[in-house]
Amino acid sequence: QVQLAESGGGMVQPGGSLRLSCAASGSIFSGNGMGWFRQAPGKQRELVATISGNGRSISYADSVQGRFTISRDNAINTVYLQMSSLKFEDTAVYYCNRHLASLTDYWGQGTQVTVTS
Repeated sequence: QVQLAESGGGMVQPGGSLRLSCAASGSIFSGNGMGWFRQAPGKQRELVATISGNGRSISYADSVQGRFTISRDNAINTVYLQMSSLKFEDTAVYYCNRHLASLTDYWGQGTQVTVTS
């Protein structure tokens, strides 16, 4: 069964932190590079962080470099996104998927992150 279940979003003040989790089915997770994406209202979905299947290769979008940390636990098919120093512009729905996923692939519901004062 294909599954992507994102969690951990919420409302936070600028400068705050959140940790997102994504539990994935083995068919999506196992051996695959994974990524965190986000989509703000009226904007296209963008890839913000990727991690290789063995966790050794990681990349970030310039907009989150130095503030976000992606990691994965292959034993439980879960990928994480630690977000710190959050900014208003980080407000979006966050999704995880294989890092090469297209918009026509299966996607989970996402988790809402709102940065507000």
